[in-house]
This record gives sequence, C-alpha cells and structure tokens, in this order.
Amino acid sequence: MGKQIKFIQGNEACVEGALYAGLDFFAGYPITPSTEIAEHLSARLPQKGGKFIQMEDEIASMCAIIGASLTGHKVLTATSGPGFSLKQEALGYAVMAEIPCVIVNVQRGGPSTGVPTHVSQGDVMQARWGTHGDHSIVCLTASNHQDVFAMTVEAFNIAETFRTPVVLLFDEVVGHMREKLTIPEPGEIPLVERLRTAVKGGVDYHPYLPREDGRLPMSDFGDVHRYNVTGLVHDMWGFPSDNPKIVYGLLRHIVDKIENNVERMAHYKTFYLEDAETVLVSFGSSARSALHIVESLRRRGQKIGLLELQTLWPFPADVIRQYCNDAATTVVVEMNMGQVCQMVKSTVKHPDRVFLANRIDGGFITPTDIKNILRLIKGKGV
Repeated sequence: MGKQIKFIQGNEACVEGALYAGLDFFAGYPITPSTEIAEHLSARLPQKGGKFIQMEDEIASMCAIIGASLTGHKVLTATSGPGFSLKQEALGYAVMAEIPCVIVNVQRGGPSTGVPTHVSQGDVMQARWGTHGDHSIVCLTASNHQDVFAMTVEAFNIAETFRTPVVLLFDEVVGHMREKLTIPEPGEIPLVERLRTAVKGGVDYHPYLPREDGRLPMSDFGDVHRYNVTGLVHDMWGFPSDNPKIVYGLLRHIVDKIENNVERMAHYKTFYLEDAETVLVSFGSSARSALHIVESLRRRGQKIGLLELQTLWPFPADVIRQYCNDAATTVVVEMNMGQVCQMVKSTVKHPDRVFLANRIDGGFITPTDIKNILRLIKGKGV
C-alpha cells in the first residue's frame, strides 16, 4: 500500500495517526468535540484486529487503557475538557506506575460544561498540573491535519520510549475542520515498539529497574512474570515503600526522564523569523490565524514572524529564548486568558516586551483580531 490522500476532519487525522502508530486498544466515552475519534475507531479498530470499547464514563475509560497497556497494547482514549478533568486521578496513576498511554483532549469552552460546541485553548495548564503531586508530563499539539497525524504518531513513540502518558491537546477548530491529509507509506515514519524485558520467567525481573540508558523494559502483565503495580511510591520490584531514599529516587526518575529530554521532545515550526522584530508565538488553530496575519503584514514590509509551538510540555524554554529574547515585541496568540503567555513571560529576559492577543468568548481568533491588537500595542509606543 502506497501513500493515501484523504479529505477529512482533524479528529479523523488523529485516528489515522493512531492506527499508523500501531494502536490496538481504545476505550472512551462520547463527548463533544472529540466524539468523532471514538466513532471512527469503533469501525476501524476491529477491522485490523484491535479492540474498541465504549466505557460507562471517562474515569473507567482511562482505567481501561491503563490495564490494556500493562498487558502489552498500544492504547488511546479521547475526550474534551470535562472528561479530561475526570481522567486526572488515573492519569496520575499512569505517571507513577510508568504506563505508556496516549490521551487526546479536543478542547472546548469551560470551566465545567462551558460552551460544548465552541473553541477554546484553556486546558494548557490543566494538562501540566491537572493531576496532583510533583510530576512531569508530555503534551503535544498541532494546527493542521498533517501535523495532527505526525504529532499523534510522535505521541505514541514518546509514550513507549519513556514509559509515560502523553497528552495530545487539540482544539475544536482543528478537530472539526476538513482539509487534505497525506498518509505516509508504512515504515516512512519510524515507530517505537514496546521494549520488553529479556529476563526469562522467575524472580529476576525488576519491573522498575531502569537500564543504563534510562529506559524501563516491560513484561506483559499476566504473562510469565508476576509483579506488583501500584500508585504508591514503590521500589524496583513494584512494592510500596516510604523509605526517603526510594521516595526521592522515584520522584526524581519520573520527572528527570522527561525534563532531561526537553530538546528531544521540542517540536516547533518557524516562519519568517530570520529578521523578525515582532515575533508571534502561537499553537493549535490560533497559529493558523497568526500565520495569515504574518504573511499579510510581511507583504507590506513589516518585519514580523511566527514561532508555532507543537510541544507545550515540557515547555521548550530554550526555543522561546532563542527566538524571542532579542525581539522588540513578542505577542502570544491563544484562546485563553494567557496560559502560554505567562510561560513566555517567565522565560524571556524582557518580559515587559511580551503581550497577549487572545479571545475567550468561544469565537475563533481571526487575523483581524490579531491585527487590531497589534495596532493597540504599537499605539502604546512599544
């Protein structure tokens, strides 16, 4: 089978990326605006021998993919804001027990039930800090269908490499708009498969003893090895411990395996930044409007460029500093009250030069919205 070209929704592009990456188990619950992911997988997964199950709620959905991952499967669940809130306790369990899994959150307006059918990007900080305790998380995003596909594949690769949950943070506009997707040939994008232990059956398998490269080989739960899985702090055998040395070592491990690989996980795109005096920073569907206004203003001679973030967590601070530290003005374009803007301000050497261009009313931020805010900033003499 060669390359395929389709004209589909962003949610369908996510499905195609997951199947390309080797997804073979999905559990979820319908919720706008992510439901199409479940709908399409309910038909596609059984066709390739995978399993689809609609659970009774979002909590059960998250727990189901955790169990399926432990038995050796590549797993996915999909939801929106209220469901993402319900998943947080089990998400923390996956962090602590180091269980590879991918969670899609197609964002909508909030808090609570909010504006179910309208766009928002208000879950950025929830993705980072939604579950309690010291931890790290990986969160990827995209502004177009080709990148939705690529970031979905990357999410599975990171989950398997680092034995960690990975969040795909899309939004309603990306999820529901339609555009062309070219599906690569099998093998064109490298895939990371589950690293399984070489230890034979017996008592020598240590499920939480990292190799020299930091990776943790796994054994399919219920197969030849018996081992303990818990959300409690645990030793190399998986048994609970409150020994301060073990507590410290485990927390450092689950944070450091992510934070020490920021450069490896930093995905982003640059547009016209070589001479830019004004730098727009954006992500998701907001980046589409940002790119439009950048190209429009450059045709009029303005030195403006765009940094589009595809990795939100771990936050790519070095990338931000590289492109924004020397800019006369940095404008963060997002559909929330400044969640990424605050991170940019805390990162650059001149936070007073960082401004927010946003909408929080459920409406899509347009190039005209951004242009008007740029005029206000310029009018203040910045």
